Amino acid sequence: MLIDNEGVNHGAVATQKALEMAREKDLDLVVVSPNQAPPVAKILDWGKYKYETEKRAKEARKKQHTVDIKEVKMRYKIDTHDYEVRLKSAKKFITQGNKVKVVVMLRGREMQHNKLAIELANKFLADINEDSILVEKKPSLEGRNVVMVLAPQSSK
Repeated sequence: MLIDNEGVNHGAVATQKALEMAREKDLDLVVVSPNQAPPVAKILDWGKYKYETEKRAKEARKKQHTVDIKEVKMRYKIDTHDYEVRLKSAKKFITQGNKVKVVVMLRGREMQHNKLAIELANKFLADINEDSILVEKKPSLEGRNVVMVLAPQSSK
């Protein structure tokens, strides 16, 4: 099956004749669908075709949004203003469509008070109180950190 550069279907054509037609028009003969019976070939300018497909792919990548994981770190002895700054930045990250990993760090003897760090993470979750937030991972102790992952509702 042969389709020329203007989109006209010539039906089943011998390979040699198709190559001659392509040479006459100073274009390339490209097999579009080799698995069909008979295979479909098209007469076109290969360089132009390749350029246009790359341009379409680049445009599609430009419109695509990747979800990043932003991290908000704090200690359980955090001051109120610093806490509010972390809360505000976490809200901003979520409204931008990113996931937020909240980490409450524990150092040295603070490990004995890991319940206070978990309470701080739960307070953070209560204070963020937006309907558009999905808790992907509840606050849990991982090594010396209490970790919680929040995501925008639309990500699932």
